[in-house]
Amino acid sequence: MTQAIPKPKLVTYAEFLEWKPEGKRYELHDGVIFEMPQPSGKHEKVIGFLSRKLTIEFDRLNLAYFIPKQALVKAPESESAYLPDVLILNDDNLKNEPLWEKQSTITQGVSVPLVIEVVSTNWRDDYYKKLADYEEMGIPEYWVVDYLALGGRKFIGNPKQPTISVYQLVEGEYQVSQFRGSDKIESLAFPGLVLTAEQILQVDSN
Repeated sequence: MTQAIPKPKLVTYAEFLEWKPEGKRYELHDGVIFEMPQPSGKHEKVIGFLSRKLTIEFDRLNLAYFIPKQALVKAPESESAYLPDVLILNDDNLKNEPLWEKQSTITQGVSVPLVIEVVSTNWRDDYYKKLADYEEMGIPEYWVVDYLALGGRKFIGNPKQPTISVYQLVEGEYQVSQFRGSDKIESLAFPGLVLTAEQILQVDSN
């Protein structure tokens, strides 16, 4: 679970960057600093699997994309900055990003073909806050990979079951499609991607 760092007041994004020490992972949520916990091995394996599959796909398509290690995504209208689990960036647009060169921070949805959050105990952040901010930024596609079925029943069904929710921007609002079992993931960013929900959700067997 994320832990808020005690601070005497809410901080701005600029103050957050000045304060943030090296070697640890932090996010800023509406002016409150949160330390991100060390992820589980399974969580890391899911991230690694997705990063590998998607890198192979955008290399195959010869797209000017890459996956950074520590880049932040900042919602322009709030004092929030996130470290997504998988962030695919379009190198062609980075010249238009005012915070990229010095702060490796993205503020424009057009720079992000796809962003992915792998759900952990702080699932509300992924389904509520980040969903709203990524939508407001205009990020065209957002995956929530809930391999442990931790999210609320209104998000993943009753009874809960492991689910991959793919949110795609339609006329400025996210529309969601959900995938389980042998369902093939349908991605606007990568329409030729051959990947099933089961391959992701049962990554330990791959």
